[in-house]
Parts: sequence; structure tokens; C-alpha cells
Amino acid sequence: MRPYAFGVDIGGTTVKIGLFRTEGELLEKWEIPTRREAAGEHILPDVATSLKSCMKKQGLSPDMLAGVGMAVPGPVRGGSFVERGVNIGWGNKEVAEEMSSLFFDLPVRVCNDANAAALGELWRGGASKHNSVVMVTIGTAVGGGVVLDGKILEGAFGAAGEIGHIPVKEGEEECCGCGKKGCLEQYASATGIVRVAGQLLQQTDTPSVLRGQDPLTAKDIYEAAKAGDHLAEEIVDIVTRMLGKALGAISCVVDPEAFVLGGGTSRAGDYLLERVRHSFQTYAFPPSRNAEFYLAELGNDAGIYGAVKMLL
Repeated sequence: MRPYAFGVDIGGTTVKIGLFRTEGELLEKWEIPTRREAAGEHILPDVATSLKSCMKKQGLSPDMLAGVGMAVPGPVRGGSFVERGVNIGWGNKEVAEEMSSLFFDLPVRVCNDANAAALGELWRGGASKHNSVVMVTIGTAVGGGVVLDGKILEGAFGAAGEIGHIPVKEGEEECCGCGKKGCLEQYASATGIVRVAGQLLQQTDTPSVLRGQDPLTAKDIYEAAKAGDHLAEEIVDIVTRMLGKALGAISCVVDPEAFVLGGGTSRAGDYLLERVRHSFQTYAFPPSRNAEFYLAELGNDAGIYGAVKMLL
């Protein structure tokens, strides 16, 4: 195998890029702005220019490269075709062919960014002891990725791993960003937990340090719960019960060896992890209850690691 490869993770604000040895060592990483104007037509040319600049600096020639792995925010089919990458201005787009044409006709493989993060954590991160993993990213939204027997599960329509849109509550009146009601994302995301907190603060007169905090953040809620604030603990119980219920449903379908929690909210650490694990064991089918739980270790680099691993 050729000794080097690039990993690229395209986000709504920046594109993260890494130069790797193909055995997994990250040699250099950097970011460039994501130019979303003009339906995102500048993004791939910008990436190609940045990769070529790195090659020149490192003294690399095209015959030393295995290719480029790319993670993108949107459903991906066949390791190539992106359907509605709305966060970066794309509609339906044949990404792999275009990127290859811009970059010495080298191999290019494309996957969803959350799936890439899951594969990265399995390869070099928190779940490196396992071969079948589900990753849940908990931040402004709730995303996820599924890796079974070392391979990303894309699904027939490129939408496998959309964990945030598992329905977890009947009777919800507010709409999720996806257009449905009662999705996990409405409760477990950073914005979701604040929404739940707002509802409880209005519905009860329970004393709490959360009252009067403006703006109120997910971090505030988790810190108050850790400190023993009863209302904050009730909010966290609601959220982790929803998470455990969703992961229990997932385990009935894919039966992973492990779950990995990542994203900004995962900085609540073991406090969050243990409560989700406990809730999961309440809802999981008995043979699946022994699944391990880990916190993500690669942070914002998970996508570039996973993109390279997917390429290889």
C-alpha cells in the first residue's frame, strides 16, 4: 500500500484536513474555511488546492498517496454520492468523482461525518478494542454512526445512524428540525435539554440554582445536577431516560459490542455515561445489556481519522 493518505472532514464553518500514514499516524492537521456561497461550488476546489499545498511542503508526489477519504454532513450512497448536503450548500452531488478529477485522479471515498467519527473512534479512539460500535454525538443536534464488523453501515438511502430522529415520545406538540415530533434530538441535544429545563421550571416551583440563569446552557444543567440540585437531577433523568430508550431500541436491531458518546454534551463525562448506561440496561433486550459504554477520545479529529480508515 502507498504510505500516505489524506482525511478530510467538511463542516459548515471549517474543513478539517489531516495527512496520515496509512497505518494510522496523524502527521499534520489544519483547517480551511468552508465557502458555502454559490451552492458550495468552491469547497472541493479549495480542498484540492490545500492538499496540493501540503504535498509540496512535505515533498510528496501523487504516487505516494493512497487517496483521499472525505466526511460530509449529509446522507451518502455508495461511498460517493451525497444527497442534500444542506449545511454546506450542496444539493445532490457526485463528490468522489469531482474530487478525484481535481486531485490527480486518485481514489476518493466519501461517507457521512457522524459515520466517519464512529469509524475513527473504533480505529484509534475510545472503542478501539471492538469491531461493532454505535456512536452517538450529542451537541447542538444529536447524530450518530454505526460500524458493524469494521464497516460503516450507510443504509439503502444513506440515512443509517440518524439516531437523533428516533421517535421517543408520543404527544409532543413542538416540531423537530426534521419536521417530525417527539424525536430524541428534541430532548437529548444541548438545545433539547435546555428546552426540557424551561418546561420544568415553568411547571414547578421547586427551588433550583437554574432559576434566573439567562442564558441557561446544557453545561449549567449538568453542573447543577452533579452538585445535587434536585430539579437539575430531574432534568438529567428525563434526558438520559430518553437516550437509554433510543439506544435500547438500536441494540435490538444491530446489537453492537459498544456505544461511544461524543459531542460537546459528552463533556459531562462519567456522570452522563453512567446514567445513560443504567437507562439503557432498563430498556435493552437482555442479551444486549452487556454492551460496553465509552466516552469519545478523538474529539474534533474523529472525522478525519474515520475518513482515512474508510478509504483504506
